[in-house]
Amino acid sequence: MKSHERQQARHRGKMAETLAAVWLRLKFYRILARGLAGRRGSGAGEVDIVARRGKIVAFVEVKSRPSPTEAAESLGPAQRRRIERAASAFLARHPDLTGCDIRFDAILMAPGRLPRHIPDAWRPEAC
Repeated sequence: MKSHERQQARHRGKMAETLAAVWLRLKFYRILARGLAGRRGSGAGEVDIVARRGKIVAFVEVKSRPSPTEAAESLGPAQRRRIERAASAFLARHPDLTGCDIRFDAILMAPGRLPRHIPDAWRPEAC
């Protein structure tokens, strides 16, 4: 992928994350963090959005593709594990969230369609 194409893809991804955050706010979630990245070399991944509603803390992955099916298929096991590691690191830094129910959600974005929020899209393999 050329530098210009990579830059455009990054811009589209950030726009999708912004729209997903607005979508979550409309559903009465409070955004706790966006673009949460682990330290380089730590093996931790990135979480697009951390949101809370009541006692639920959702670690949300946003996927934008030409169709909702392609968006859903683009979230593989290795990426889920990286998100889970980043979530663990985030929770370790926020003891005030102890006692909350933790969930991994996905928001699928496709042109010309409303965002599709999938609560509890996956569970960590250790559970």
